[in-house]
Amino acid sequence: MTERDDSDWMRVALDEARAAGAAGDVPVGAVIVLDGRELARGRNRREIDQDPTAHAEVVALRAAATVRAQWRIEATLYVTQEPCPMCAGALVNARVRRLVYGCPNPKAGAVTTLFQLVSDARLNHRVEVVPGVLADECAAELKQFFAALRKGPNYGS
Repeated sequence: MTERDDSDWMRVALDEARAAGAAGDVPVGAVIVLDGRELARGRNRREIDQDPTAHAEVVALRAAATVRAQWRIEATLYVTQEPCPMCAGALVNARVRRLVYGCPNPKAGAVTTLFQLVSDARLNHRVEVVPGVLADECAAELKQFFAALRKGPNYGS
């Protein structure tokens, strides 16, 4: 993959993030790409589905597993924010080859920020990581969402 390809696919993930935000979920989006073609997409759906595991990465991995008819994804996952521990563990378990993410996750990042799960030599699989692709745009989506949330009528109640 080239740097341009990474930016193009991250824009697809950003579209998913925006759709999540418009639906009232934290704006994180993901797309899984295999051999230059889209395999699956996902967006945060925790609020919509009332499911604590419905993070963008997990939603995309489930869809990709269905498309591939197997649990080994062996592809590139693009996501707008650094994965949390649950999602980083899912990437390892799904044998994702490459992770490209946008902005860091200072409160729950499990790839480079707080933990390094996908590169931990004690685990049975490691994931190649490309951080910071369209980081400013990805961070801006999150900042706008949380700023609007704080201005909402029920914030803090």
